[in-house]
Amino acid sequence: MCKNFNTIKTTGHAPIKAWTKGVPFEEQAQAQLKNIAAMPIVHSHIAVMPDVHMGKGATIGSVIPSVDAVIPAAVGVDIGCGMVATKTTLTASQLPDNLAGIRHAFEAAVPHGRTGGRKGKRDRGAWHNIPELVADEWQKLEVRFERICQKHPAIKKSNHVNHLGTMGTGNHFLELCLDEHDAVWIMLHSGSRGVGNRIGNYFIELAKKEMQRHQMHLPDMDLAYLSEGSEYFNDYVEAVEWAQDFAAKNREIMMFNAINALRKVLPVSFETADLAVNCHHNYISREHHFGKDCFVTRKGAVRAQKGEMGIIPGSMGARSFIVRGLGNPDSFNSCSHGAGRVMSRTKAKKVFNIQDQIDATQGVECRKDEAVIDEIPHAYKDIEKVMAAQKDLVEVVYTLKQIVCVKG
Repeated sequence: MCKNFNTIKTTGHAPIKAWTKGVPFEEQAQAQLKNIAAMPIVHSHIAVMPDVHMGKGATIGSVIPSVDAVIPAAVGVDIGCGMVATKTTLTASQLPDNLAGIRHAFEAAVPHGRTGGRKGKRDRGAWHNIPELVADEWQKLEVRFERICQKHPAIKKSNHVNHLGTMGTGNHFLELCLDEHDAVWIMLHSGSRGVGNRIGNYFIELAKKEMQRHQMHLPDMDLAYLSEGSEYFNDYVEAVEWAQDFAAKNREIMMFNAINALRKVLPVSFETADLAVNCHHNYISREHHFGKDCFVTRKGAVRAQKGEMGIIPGSMGARSFIVRGLGNPDSFNSCSHGAGRVMSRTKAKKVFNIQDQIDATQGVECRKDEAVIDEIPHAYKDIEKVMAAQKDLVEVVYTLKQIVCVKG
């Protein structure tokens, strides 16, 4: 297999292998990665995906193998965030010319966005009357959750059942897409919502206190880690694994509701095809690489073992890809989780206006207002160049283009 990565030498403990040929790779992200490479817990090397950009503590678009320890901030607070896509038996010719009805049906079926925090207003992005399906699925998660909360009561003070089956804000989305054969797909992006955020922030702070207690000097306190055998290590791994299960179930419920919403507005019947992909891209996994058992933290990266299916979305005006992993060992069997931002949300809102957003999303039935300018396609890397940079990590199975997009 050809070597498509650049090796960045560091003064730290481990080298960096970066699949960034032909794509922007900001200096701040490189500096952040070098801080991680200096950590003694890192095994072999760090793999950097082409959608890499600076994050909090750890870089988004990075794969970090660690031995006998995990870095909570490297996992982040959107634990288990990921994608699900389902192919249907519908074709483009069976859809109406005006797709606004489908967008409105999706918006009604899946709570999204957020209006919480404003006195007297209820959060439109959460359930207020828990649907039966959500209640049934929550029961399957609740026993483990209560066990975690018995040891860490602060985690219970979070949105959990009322966020199960909801999308959230930011770059989370629900889309109707067409592939190159004009088959219709439903695709969505979300994670563990409020409860995952609470778990992530709670254990990040515990890890920092652990470092202070042991007088550990780190290049960045956001890289505070929990060592295997320490007081909170097992509790954190248990909580993260639960949040990952919550996130996967969250996506399943949203997909179920989106499919039913589509059935209600279309005059033709359809089925969902056998092909459905549900993958995390913010999570930890116990794996074996380069001679050692380790914890692999994928922060904005998808596992791409040989033959494993994954999803790499573009921005709301670009193509997305259903891919099959090539099992590249140097990347720890990983690939990018999307296009990756080239500018912050704040900067995007300063640089672009509503007309720019309208022009960039031509042909897509979506909101085109000031509130979604931070998600304008120009704020992201060129997905075509991102895919070219990782041609030795995945092969493209389907190419999708969205025609309806619901953003939080």
